[in-house]
Amino acid sequence: MFKIKKITCFLIVMILSLFSFLPLIGQETEQPPGHQVEHSENQGHHGEMGDDLPLWTVIPFAAMLLSIAIFPIASHKLAHWWENNNNKLIISGIFGGIAFGILMYSHWGGKIYHTIVFEYVPFIILLGSLFYISGGIVLKGDIKATPLNNTIFLLIGGILASFIGTTGASMLLIRPVLKTNSERKHVVHTVIFFIFIVSNIGGSLTPLGDPPLFLGYLQGVPFTWTFGLFPEMLFSVSILLVVYFIWDTIQHKKETKADIKEDVTHIEPLSLSGQVNFIWLLGVVLSVAFLNENYIPAIKHNPYIGFIREACMILLIVLSKVTTNVKFREMNKFTLHPIIEVAYLFIGIFVTMIPALILLEMHGKELGVTQPWQFFWATGLFSSVLDNAPTYLTFLSLAKGFTGLTDVHQIIANVVPGAEKLLQAISVGAVFMGANTYIGNAPNFMVKSVAEENKVKMPSFGGYILYSGGILIPIFIIMTFIFF
Repeated sequence: MFKIKKITCFLIVMILSLFSFLPLIGQETEQPPGHQVEHSENQGHHGEMGDDLPLWTVIPFAAMLLSIAIFPIASHKLAHWWENNNNKLIISGIFGGIAFGILMYSHWGGKIYHTIVFEYVPFIILLGSLFYISGGIVLKGDIKATPLNNTIFLLIGGILASFIGTTGASMLLIRPVLKTNSERKHVVHTVIFFIFIVSNIGGSLTPLGDPPLFLGYLQGVPFTWTFGLFPEMLFSVSILLVVYFIWDTIQHKKETKADIKEDVTHIEPLSLSGQVNFIWLLGVVLSVAFLNENYIPAIKHNPYIGFIREACMILLIVLSKVTTNVKFREMNKFTLHPIIEVAYLFIGIFVTMIPALILLEMHGKELGVTQPWQFFWATGLFSSVLDNAPTYLTFLSLAKGFTGLTDVHQIIANVVPGAEKLLQAISVGAVFMGANTYIGNAPNFMVKSVAEENKVKMPSFGGYILYSGGILIPIFIIMTFIFF
């Protein structure tokens, strides 16, 4: 109950804070909401154009990333301090506040408002609904933690990710995976590959899978177009599953005989409880798919109408709570800690990354990105440290400018030869390389947090990059020659 009150208070404070600086922003953006949205589409989704920003304005963002990377591996005292989510909020507040001041002084108040209200709030509500509802589904049981069974878990998760979202699939399966491997000592690599496949690459086949693809859908990319990314997904996931199977086979042989015996003797058939939550998950999926401007044209003229989607998701959370037996979440060892951690850290990330996105948007053409492979790597590497959704939109805008096309349908129709290949490169880069860091995609942090709650010692921010750099980057290099 106390934790529920904490997150509720945080959301209330956040909303009140928005309204507190709304009058200031209103002085800068005197256009009606509908015009702001139309204008923001032409100006990279940041409403009124402010002053050009110097490069040093990304310092708060760099400091935010360094805090996430260094604090957990610093002294024991500092690492213990960092474990408290309230302290993460303090760090977000400090660096976010500095970035806020810089942006307001440079007349980017409209961008702050748009980022928090139309990006951060929907982002957290979507993640929160998938996290809470999937937490009420109990996949009970303890099968043998063999390399084959673990590989099958990852395969199923990778398939589900495209249809219930990377967050939904991650939260549905991470606890059963951890329970199955609870008798084993060598588990970290399993969680790492889980993040690679289930929390990221598996979500590349539909707009429901990952936020960048959903934004592309809102921009006019047909719902079924992303099925065309199947070859890239099949290639990368197949390699990852083979590498994982070999790796886990080696690690399995390192387990003690006592651990193997305990794993074999503690067998419990798989069973499913809390099935009603699949209805509420479907509700979230349908809300994302249909409660948008493609089906409700009024949203184009008044974007606030779009919050009917978030209202439906909150209602689905309430329905999940009311219709789910309390013991099911207790059986899952469910806590709000992971989603609170994401909410607290990402409010700082979303605000501090605004100058970086503005610089990228205003000076992106100076990068000299013209070829599909360049779009793949540029989109991917920026998505690794920035939120992959706005990064996707930024490079989509660059692709439009480079080809001289103004409509996504023209890109897909290859009105300019090779234009569709640019969109494929941007889409794959944004989704796949979200796995490069913990902050590349929100489920990464949530899976890490759940694993740590279950006594798995996860690698630090930099340690994780060593895994992704050694495993994913070679795969992406090969993909460059084959697909781009």
